[in-house]
Amino acid sequence: MDSQTAVAPHSAHDSSTTGRLKPDSLGVLGILFFVLSAQAPLTGIAGAVPIAIAIGNGAGAPAAYVAAGAVVLLFSIGFVAMGRHVVDAGAFYTYIGKGLGRSTGSGSAGVALFAYCAVQAAMYGLYGATVSALVDHYAGVRVDWWVWTLVTMVIVQFLGASGIEMGAKVLTVFVLAEFSILIVFALVTLFKGGGPEGLGLGDSFSPHAALQGAPGVALMFAVASMFGFEATAIYGEEAREPKKTVPRATYLSVAVVTGFFAFTSWMLVSAHGASRVTDEAGKALASGDATSFVFAPITAQFGSWVGDVLPVLLATSLFAGILAFHNSANRYLFSLGREGLLPHRLTALNRRHSPWAAGIVQTVIAVALVMPFAVLGKDPVLTLFSWFSGVAVLAAMLLYFLTSVSVVVFFRRSRADTRIWNTVVAPLLGTLGIAGTIWLIVQNFTTLIGGDSATALWLQLTVPAVLVLGLIVARLTRRPAVAATAPVIGSGAIDPGGIDSGGIDSRGIDSGAIGSGDQEENH
Repeated sequence: MDSQTAVAPHSAHDSSTTGRLKPDSLGVLGILFFVLSAQAPLTGIAGAVPIAIAIGNGAGAPAAYVAAGAVVLLFSIGFVAMGRHVVDAGAFYTYIGKGLGRSTGSGSAGVALFAYCAVQAAMYGLYGATVSALVDHYAGVRVDWWVWTLVTMVIVQFLGASGIEMGAKVLTVFVLAEFSILIVFALVTLFKGGGPEGLGLGDSFSPHAALQGAPGVALMFAVASMFGFEATAIYGEEAREPKKTVPRATYLSVAVVTGFFAFTSWMLVSAHGASRVTDEAGKALASGDATSFVFAPITAQFGSWVGDVLPVLLATSLFAGILAFHNSANRYLFSLGREGLLPHRLTALNRRHSPWAAGIVQTVIAVALVMPFAVLGKDPVLTLFSWFSGVAVLAAMLLYFLTSVSVVVFFRRSRADTRIWNTVVAPLLGTLGIAGTIWLIVQNFTTLIGGDSATALWLQLTVPAVLVLGLIVARLTRRPAVAATAPVIGSGAIDPGGIDSGGIDSRGIDSGAIGSGDQEENH
């Protein structure tokens, strides 16, 4: 059995003999829904917008989403350029390894896996608390939050193992439901001419409005709301015509997410009134229910029945995000197993070409992250959700930064793409924007997690600690003689150490024989 074989010995589940995810499974819209579900739109709006307004720049918060979208767009230009030459379920760490070397790439793999597992655990905390409150309210039955979380882990594991198409269908339903009600509210508010003070375009998007108060805090929460858009590249191996599908899905995701958050937050500001919105957001936070800032104007617009529907949609929003991050994390585990950095059994695929072994490991990690909070009796929202979401955002920003730098180094070294804007200027501008965002996150991390400074420091230190641990593992791990490397498309296969392999990629294609992007990916 060579290193590309994906059969886990003695496994009844495994019927695949290749370490290859199922190709031609997802189109642009399928990938888009995975990205949007990872954003958990209703969660992002109901959770982040009130805080961005109350302690950020008030009515100017919508401008922060536009600025965050601009930074992410600059980053995505280099990200897409790299994606045309590398298609792999490892995405971030594969890209980083191509430019900055195998050890740095392997270290970043640990950070990526940590980020996805942390944000999923965070969502499990808020999800468990939300479902517990719903069941108590409607059925009069009190069940601890962690019980619902464990039950949901089983469901997520089943859906993850059922194939990428099944996951896409489930997420499509949930994402459309939460998007629809928010967009309809925003459009109705727009066509009615806004709230008590009108639309207030200048109150939200003028330079003065954007820079008032603490714009850095608002920008920090805006960037946090966009975490997950990079999943477009993770599904490259399962995409139809990935050289076309992944770039389209990436740019469409950035445009949709930016437009959605900026437009919806603007209409919320308008619904409350620009002069009153900061006070209203502050009152919602002080009451302990930040969602009331968002739910109240929607209920006033459509009637009391919406007040019953929105909490349910919040739960399904969280479920969709949890499933999306489960799929992202298990594909990272799969890719790390294929690279030889983790046990090769993680590359085992079931009959639906889903990485079932990696999925089980990811679920075990989720249990390990969540259950200590349950055992210690910690509040699932104030600790589990707040702490892990803050850590995940910081880890993601580090990955964005390393990827942008790697893009520049990779293309300067390989000359696989000589477009200056795509491979130098945009990535460097994105790097500067991301570096500034990291600084803002570190400066305001205590605010981001809603905890104390000592807790904030320890949580921040986990990110570099995971990176260093990954570097150590990379130094101790030898690449197998026959490596199941990432499929590389372009002028020569550059291995993670930056050396031209000139050999055979994981599909058995002579990478040295493929022209510089002239041939389309053939599945």
